[in-house]
Amino acid sequence: MQTYEGQCHCGAVQFEVDTNLETEKVIECNCSHCDAKGLILTFVPATQFRLLFGEESLETYHFNKGRIDHLTCKKCGVQPFGRGKKPDGTPTVAVNIRCLKAVDRSTLTITPVDGKNY
Repeated sequence: MQTYEGQCHCGAVQFEVDTNLETEKVIECNCSHCDAKGLILTFVPATQFRLLFGEESLETYHFNKGRIDHLTCKKCGVQPFGRGKKPDGTPTVAVNIRCLKAVDRSTLTITPVDGKNY
């Protein structure tokens, strides 16, 4: 487990997340939302995520079934993370790997997910 720092493009939203990117699943989904934004995601329990500041800089977008709070910085438009729940109700955070500092994506195993046809 490692602590990663992350932020939106302008830095108005900053967070930390505890995860192991070598063992945790990292996905690239082709649904209309993830594909358009170029999201590469890992999911962590909400207890492993800390928003350091910037809650007031976030706006929420819902689509499809509206179960996920897709959070976007109002200033720069980047989506650093989203909040949702697992099927069992456990609060979960979907972290945009592209917003994590000091992560070399070329070293990650990225699993494609067919959200377009799901």
